[in-house]
Amino acid sequence: MRGIAKYIWIFLFVAFVGGFLLGEVSGLLGRTPVTTTTVVGKVNGDEIPYVAWQNLTNQLSQEQEQRAGRALNLDERQVLEDQAFNQLVSDLLLQQEYEKRGIRVTDEEIKNAALNSPPQQMLTNPQLLTDGRFDPAKYQRLLASPVARQQGLLLQLESFYRSEIPRSKLFSQLITDAWPSDERLYRMYRDERDSATVEFVALAPSAAQVAAAEVSDADVRKFYDSQPDRWDRPGRAVVSIISLDRTPKAADTASTAAKLRALKAEITSGQSTFEDVAKRESEDTISGPMGGDLGRGAKGRFVPEFEKAAFALRPGQISEPVPTQFGWHIIKATERKGDTLALRHILLTVKQNDSTAVLTDRSADVLSTIAAGMTEGSRLDSAAKELGLLVTSVPVTEGQTAYYLGRPVGGITGFAFGGAARGEISDLIDDESGYYLARIDSLSPGGKAPFEAGKDEIRTALKERKAAEGLVPQATALVADAKATTLEAAAKKAGLTPQRAGPFTRLGFVPGLGYYNEAVGAAFSIPVGGVGAARSTDGVYVVRVISRSEGTREAFEAQKAEQRDRVIQALREQRVRLFLDNLRRDATIVDKRDQINATLRRQSLDAP
Repeated sequence: MRGIAKYIWIFLFVAFVGGFLLGEVSGLLGRTPVTTTTVVGKVNGDEIPYVAWQNLTNQLSQEQEQRAGRALNLDERQVLEDQAFNQLVSDLLLQQEYEKRGIRVTDEEIKNAALNSPPQQMLTNPQLLTDGRFDPAKYQRLLASPVARQQGLLLQLESFYRSEIPRSKLFSQLITDAWPSDERLYRMYRDERDSATVEFVALAPSAAQVAAAEVSDADVRKFYDSQPDRWDRPGRAVVSIISLDRTPKAADTASTAAKLRALKAEITSGQSTFEDVAKRESEDTISGPMGGDLGRGAKGRFVPEFEKAAFALRPGQISEPVPTQFGWHIIKATERKGDTLALRHILLTVKQNDSTAVLTDRSADVLSTIAAGMTEGSRLDSAAKELGLLVTSVPVTEGQTAYYLGRPVGGITGFAFGGAARGEISDLIDDESGYYLARIDSLSPGGKAPFEAGKDEIRTALKERKAAEGLVPQATALVADAKATTLEAAAKKAGLTPQRAGPFTRLGFVPGLGYYNEAVGAAFSIPVGGVGAARSTDGVYVVRVISRSEGTREAFEAQKAEQRDRVIQALREQRVRLFLDNLRRDATIVDKRDQINATLRRQSLDAP
């Protein structure tokens, strides 16, 4: 039973110690401006402690690092910081809603849930299965065993159900009347099944017509105020970067292949087993500790180069070194049954040879000593001059990985938007391609763009709409002419070219017409063979319906029950999602992370 405890810790997120350990080892708690009482945010006046945020961030980071098999860079850490903060905000909003609605959970409810409704991870836990099925008796014995108390399982379950039961009660209240009528289901069915084929002419305003359209300042302001969420913008920065190249050369590739041939010789000579060498040498963090085991399966599991070499092997045979996008491999086929092959492999990534790597690392030490973590921006230029490096200016957008010389470099964005100020230099950032230092040359925080920044964009959009409205008389005349002759003849007379689209449904994107707009709707409202006009935001369309196929009532009735189940589930999920979105939209949320990160950045720079 003791082995089960590790599964519990995977799915129940409770971190009682992480943040306090962080504080103790980093000096953050009680001895600096950031303390155990520091508040990282507020939700309708309720506080989110800095320690709680760090606890959850650390837990998410540890889980991500275990999955990735490596340390996270600053960009990845920042994503998890956002995720942790948003989760804490959502938890507080839910707690406030429970209080407002009088939702409570009793000890008896928790006990019954723990006994009779095991968490999903328990239902699939291999140690609680009998003949491949969940065994309630094994689960009951686990709960009654001393291990459950000693390992903290009972406390973990109590915490889990104390959170999940009120959530379930709230969501049950929200979805009680989520029931679609037959007519609504029929409309949805037809939206998915009905199709149309049309001929159309698109009338779009010219640049001169757009320029001539008049839009008042009041209309521009009204549009800005009517769509407040549309103007959120990410932070932007410009950074200067210098780098030391760690890209392997041809000699390094040859050296890697030679090492794999030596490992193969060690195995085939009987000095070591393939499994032992894989555990010792393979850089595949998943299969390496398992002796290189890749399991068994048919074709389609691996990249083409690897698969071609693997399926050319006989059982027991070991391949020559095989290059792929992941590095170089030697592959062993351990078993073959028909088209199913069981494999092991040893992976080595291509790196600089030892002598070159030592020189690069020494230069990186010099780079770090001169400029890393400095507040005087000129230090970056000094380091570049000292080592003969090129200074490159790179734009950076918050939430997006920075690109340097055409390749992504993780960590630069995290530095730029992690509390640093203009002129500051990052710590040394490294990946498999190089070492990097970045200096912030300009920094604009994200948030809602002010009216002055967006008014020109709004005015242009409104002018385009107004210019499109001016095309209605031309479209009306074209419709009349097409009804008297044909759309093709009317278009030719007007110097226009008709296009054809379809068959398409109401819900899909239609080349030339767009997505879910008036022009698409006209294809399902104009009688077959008829011609009509439809105005959209970017122009006016004259449409002739060539043919239409409609779903029958009989076919709808045959699948109605299954459709209703799907729609009810989707409606419930949508209702819960909209409720949570509205809770967040209407809440007063104070986010102090930027200020705290800036404070911590100052502390690290001031430290001896």
